[in-house]
Amino acid sequence: MSYPVLLAVGLPALAANIANIIAVIWCWPGSALASGPELRGRGRWLLPWTAVATLGGAAGAALLLVTPPGVFARIVPFLVAAGAAALLLQPRLAARHGRGRRPRLVLPGGLLTVSMYNGYFGAGSGVMTLALLMVTVEGHLARANALKNMLIGAGTIAAAVGLVAFGPVDWSAALPLGAGMFAGSTIGPRVTRRLPADRLRWIIGLLGIGLAVELAVRGGI
Repeated sequence: MSYPVLLAVGLPALAANIANIIAVIWCWPGSALASGPELRGRGRWLLPWTAVATLGGAAGAALLLVTPPGVFARIVPFLVAAGAAALLLQPRLAARHGRGRRPRLVLPGGLLTVSMYNGYFGAGSGVMTLALLMVTVEGHLARANALKNMLIGAGTIAAAVGLVAFGPVDWSAALPLGAGMFAGSTIGPRVTRRLPADRLRWIIGLLGIGLAVELAVRGGI
């Protein structure tokens, strides 16, 4: 929910999005340090899918840089709503995983698409990636979350490189937010191992829908 905080302190939608994407890169090392048990033995699996996530993140950042700011502001509510909907529907997607429905193209196509979304608009992409992994790869929440953090991190770094080189970056927002995300990412995997996620999932999902409505009203959609 860092993106809404940046909006609340007065950053425009595009500047808040770029600062948020750059700050998220600090979740990668923190999550890797805290997710050792969940990531053990998954290096060979992660290698090719990290490449897919990197490609998608770079493509999403390129799309963001060539999209007029006014267009971006108009589609933000729909992107926020999509992230919230993915969170609320996650149990149904996980149930499909349990029934063994794993079409071959779901993971590569889905990961590339979600990674592009991550590079274009970071908020909510973690939820989408987690749902995708729980459907296709790993039904255990803590292990799926650890894999998600590694893939999101790879895509975000690729996006951040392009945004730092060619985009307007508000470092006064990105740097302190990044420091907070690093600290939080070292705690999150440990909490995920123990915390029942259902109630928290509904709270965050409903808050996301409320934010989408608010942004739509602000933008006159």
